[in-house]
Amino acid sequence: MNDPIEVEVLEVDGMAPRPHVDEAAPEPQQTHSWQQGWQGRVKQLDMRWWPLWVVLGVIALGLLLTVGVVVGVLLLVVKIVGGLVGSVLRLFAGPVTDTRLRR
Repeated sequence: MNDPIEVEVLEVDGMAPRPHVDEAAPEPQQTHSWQQGWQGRVKQLDMRWWPLWVVLGVIALGLLLTVGVVVGVLLLVVKIVGGLVGSVLRLFAGPVTDTRLRR
């Protein structure tokens, strides 16, 4: 019956007691409030937004394909124009005479 009673003092005469600091305990890492709110959310997207991501993905794929087709057409036009210019230059250059001896 003479067991000691443990009591935590919350406030005495309007003053809260100073909390006991254990010197051996490691200090907790300081995290900013914005980190606590966003922790884990960067890796996990909200499922309500999946239609937006699908639409944006389709738009990005369409833009990528459009750029690829435009680059392909430009390369084809350059090749055709280069061939035409080369043939016109060969036409006006006259016959080619080779002065080297064949062995």
